[in-house]
Amino acid sequence: MTPQLIFSIRDTILPGESLSRNRTLISQGGTFEMGFFSPGNTGNYYVGIWYKGLPQKTLVWVANRNHPVSDPFSSELELLWDGNLVILASSKRQIWSTRLTLLMPNSTSGVLLDNGNFILRKTSDVSSVAWQSFDHPTDTWLPGAKFKFNTSEKTVLVAWRNVNDPTSGIFSTSMGAEGALSLFNRSEAYWIGGDWTGDDYRRRSSLTVENVINYTFVSNENESFSKYSAIAPYNLSRIVIEPTGLLKQLVWAKNIQEWKVLWAYPTQKCEIYPFCGAASNCNQSDAPLCDCALGSSDDLNHMGRCNRRIASKCSGDRKDIFFLMPRTQLPNNFDSFAVENIEACRLLCLSNCSCSAFAYIANCQIWTDERFLVQRSANDGVFKDFYVRIAVLDWKEEIKKKGKPSLKFIAAVVVSLAFLVLLSVSLVTIRTRRSACAVDDHLLHFEYRVLKKATKNFSEKIGEGGFSSVFRGALPDSTPIAVKKLANQNTSNKQFLAEVRTIGMIQHVSVVRLRGFCADKSKRFLVYDYLKNGSLAAHLFQKGSNALDWKTRYGIAIGIAKGLGYLHERCRDHIIHCDIKPENILLNSELAPQIADFGLAKLLGRDVSCVITTMRGTRGYLAPEWISGGAITSKVDVFSYGKLLFEIISGKRNIEELNSDMRDYLPLQVAKSIAKGEEVLPLVDRRLEGLVEMEELCRACKVACWCIQDSEKDRPTMSQVVQILEGVMAVEKPPIPRILLKLVGSDEIEA
Repeated sequence: MTPQLIFSIRDTILPGESLSRNRTLISQGGTFEMGFFSPGNTGNYYVGIWYKGLPQKTLVWVANRNHPVSDPFSSELELLWDGNLVILASSKRQIWSTRLTLLMPNSTSGVLLDNGNFILRKTSDVSSVAWQSFDHPTDTWLPGAKFKFNTSEKTVLVAWRNVNDPTSGIFSTSMGAEGALSLFNRSEAYWIGGDWTGDDYRRRSSLTVENVINYTFVSNENESFSKYSAIAPYNLSRIVIEPTGLLKQLVWAKNIQEWKVLWAYPTQKCEIYPFCGAASNCNQSDAPLCDCALGSSDDLNHMGRCNRRIASKCSGDRKDIFFLMPRTQLPNNFDSFAVENIEACRLLCLSNCSCSAFAYIANCQIWTDERFLVQRSANDGVFKDFYVRIAVLDWKEEIKKKGKPSLKFIAAVVVSLAFLVLLSVSLVTIRTRRSACAVDDHLLHFEYRVLKKATKNFSEKIGEGGFSSVFRGALPDSTPIAVKKLANQNTSNKQFLAEVRTIGMIQHVSVVRLRGFCADKSKRFLVYDYLKNGSLAAHLFQKGSNALDWKTRYGIAIGIAKGLGYLHERCRDHIIHCDIKPENILLNSELAPQIADFGLAKLLGRDVSCVITTMRGTRGYLAPEWISGGAITSKVDVFSYGKLLFEIISGKRNIEELNSDMRDYLPLQVAKSIAKGEEVLPLVDRRLEGLVEMEELCRACKVACWCIQDSEKDRPTMSQVVQILEGVMAVEKPPIPRILLKLVGSDEIEA
């Protein structure tokens, strides 16, 4: 076999140069190497940085972790003449980029440093770094890199999905306001470290190891970060969050030629959520660590976790039982409901297809698929009864497979069946609507009386529209919710549940999450997460509100565009929102936008591009084809977004200007200024006092004008809007829409 040749082009890449499968960069001291690699036998290729010369390739950074290429010979890592580093797949399709803007042609060069940092530095000033991999880590924190916190550029490490897949996994780590490291399973924290005390991290004295690691902590008005350095002979060190959820610091021990673990957190593997897999029992003090007998198959997967049993389909003939697991420390991440007794709790779990377990302690606590791990407790104070759901079919398969089931399995079933018989005799059965079974895993069915209690009899109204009223409430575990009461719903239960299921499947950072619903006779409610910062309208138009700065406004514009792009192009059923306006954009605690209110939304199959509707939207945001009664497409949302973008820029309502002199109508003023090459800064919200990024302002104004073009064919898609606003796609000068010129009685059309 002919050996494969690997060519090195030193540590630097210049404009126009590229790396392919057999070419790499090597840092000046020979410590790190950068190029294409393929983990395991997956056939997927990535661009990454690894330690050079170690017996086993150890990755510290991956560029295209979520977008692999299949052919490394036709793919390239190239430094473009515009100063950006990009990965080009076959047919020169760009799949990853540093996305730098405002660079002059031939203005950067790329260098792999001996600390593992790849930088793009400006050729006019080699000390000026335009971009660096240290600011965009994957799962590893290297010595010298700043771990930022309490800033808009917060550092987050995200674990690989598994040892052979660098795709973003479920575990991550970041620092809190006081520099405390926290570990998360998605958004749920399962371990929180101590704060910085001046010399070390409280509760983690082993973090700073004498003569091995030195930590530095900086927090001032300009920046907040932590970094560390390694001391000889342990010059190679790394902090990594593993696919199992463990956070470790390792140093390379030359004498034994392997990585030595300095510390690992959590110290108890059972604290990791869920370490043994879904619906499993983790016993730290006994072997084996993971018990898969209850609710999971006995076989462990390649990561040593239990394989979840395949749940039976949610059908009318589904028959499930519950295993009673006594003396159990209940897991986190449950949903709490107010019910009358344990039997009502059991029925509530059975009525929800995603419910995998329940416990009753004053309230009904429910766990859903893939969301729990339990620990046997030695503390009487935390002893609880925990009921794990399993299909009767699994019981039959257990008998067939083993011939004779284990005593533990028999005991659990006998206790469970006896418990159910006693309950059926002694407790009053609470009617639960079986229609909730059709809901997706992410949704829960709420009884009307539960919502009535949560909202204090719908006493605190926080919003009202033509089709609904919104009330503030709180679940029994104090989780704040927003309950939307739908008015005049003529749809059938089946149609309503189908639409709810589709909306409930939406999982995007820029779309408000639907927690659940209620369908009780003629009463229809939707239950959402409550966002305390309210609507974008309040921040833009309400007197006395704090003015949003330009950076926040521009981020909001991009976030809304990404959310709409997701609804239009990436949902299983394409969704047209039909009512995009500031009132329907909510802001979370970090003032990031989330699209809300799907009261008018139209759900389309993937092969359907338009729909006829007789419903009325909101004046001032309606596209011409909707007003004229024609078929509507996703481009009506694009039109509304354009109108909304004008309001974000100006801080004024479009509808107010429509009732005054048409020559002062902002969209018309912006379109004319762009067409004539005039300055648009005077049209910006005066509260900003001119503090805007001019290039971003020009892009936003051009995008807004393109979005409100007369013909839907001339409007961009929302994914194109995102690319333009992020500076990835160039945008030409837009023509003045005819509809705007007609407002002032002009027939002049500029090209």
